[in-house]
Amino acid sequence: MPEIGIGILGGGYMGKAHAVAMSAVGAVFQTRLRPRLEMVGASSAISAEKYRDAYGFLRAARHWRELVEDPKVEAVVVASPQSTHREVAEAALSLGKPVLCEKPMGATLEDSRAMVAAAEKSGCVTMVAYNYVRTPATQYARKLVAEGAIGEITWFRGEHTEDFYADPEAPATWRTQGEANGTMGDLAPHMINAALALVGPVSHVMAEVECVHESRPGGMVTNDDHAQMMVRFERGVMGHMYFSRVATGRKMGYAYEISGTKGAIRFDQEDQNALWLYLRDGPEAERGFRKILTGPAHPDYLPFCQGPGHGTGYQDQIIIEARDFLEAIATGESRWPTFRDGLEVKRIVHAALTSSRTKSWQTITTS
Repeated sequence: MPEIGIGILGGGYMGKAHAVAMSAVGAVFQTRLRPRLEMVGASSAISAEKYRDAYGFLRAARHWRELVEDPKVEAVVVASPQSTHREVAEAALSLGKPVLCEKPMGATLEDSRAMVAAAEKSGCVTMVAYNYVRTPATQYARKLVAEGAIGEITWFRGEHTEDFYADPEAPATWRTQGEANGTMGDLAPHMINAALALVGPVSHVMAEVECVHESRPGGMVTNDDHAQMMVRFERGVMGHMYFSRVATGRKMGYAYEISGTKGAIRFDQEDQNALWLYLRDGPEAERGFRKILTGPAHPDYLPFCQGPGHGTGYQDQIIIEARDFLEAIATGESRWPTFRDGLEVKRIVHAALTSSRTKSWQTITTS
């Protein structure tokens, strides 16, 4: 089984998740390429060495360029802050190395455009790490929608809500500074990506973006706490999305509802192994949403567990993502979502921020 040397930039929350996924993916999915944890990089050589020892990498990089340019690093995972995405991705792609980049792919719309240009010039495989759409339940929801099980889509509602800043006395940190670290830069891209996956391209947005707690212990807040937006999809469907880091009581409120002419679907990531399905058939007295527990009959469940209802977890989403990235490299064909798909999310975020400032509907452009 051929090996592939993996370099991961970043060893924190997502860096660890990607390292664990690359260690496990070969056994879970029996991938054609078997990842080798070749090198890890971080904000300092000391941190990189700590992560090398903790996660089982062969080597630690003193600088991100050392990681990207090393010949034994054959594919790069970018799990560092958004401000670093563009420079690292451009360097890796210029050397012909496939790149898996954490969402939302760059700190600005300009960054995202430049990364797409670099990817298309290189011809390399690229992928953006939107892991939540890879749960067996959401993959099944996409299948139901695509097959017309709930008829013509008439409405979409989505949210990504958490409460890690619901307490006004929570101190200011790097998360409270800069547009890229606000809710529109951090949480919103996940649900926008889900909307694109489930319903399709968005044509127009009208948004309100707001900072609820402008001052926190330790400093002023310079980015947004929550936002809402009305959307019109290209297929004509209306929708609404809400994003918040101050939604008291919500821990992982990645949730959506899809209404159709023949049925409806509901999902909530806090109960990620269940999908609620309503079908408009049979006697009226017997109709209602039914809870479907995921199991081996659903996409990408069986490799983890043979028991229906036993469930998959957060880390399993990252393992599925790693499988897709490795298979893309093996076949030479990028898997969704590519850098161009990531750019589409960024365009919608940019349009929403513009809408909030101008108090007007904004058209999603392709420029």
